[in-house]
Amino acid sequence: MAILLNRLKELRARDGLSQTELATLTDSSRQTISLIERGDYLPSILIAMKIAKVFQLPVDEVFSIEEEEK
Repeated sequence: MAILLNRLKELRARDGLSQTELATLTDSSRQTISLIERGDYLPSILIAMKIAKVFQLPVDEVFSIEEEEK
């Protein structure tokens, strides 16, 4: 099974954005951003691309997949 990791918290801190501000910029909710950051929600491709665009990074520099060991 794979886990989707992300750098949202790190990138938000780098750019001085709150969860609410990032949510506004990506047409999502603060709750959605919080859930994605915690790894409790898998973003749609559209949201992932919008988030990457805000940070001016490719999607794979914001999100990565880690394979769980069996």
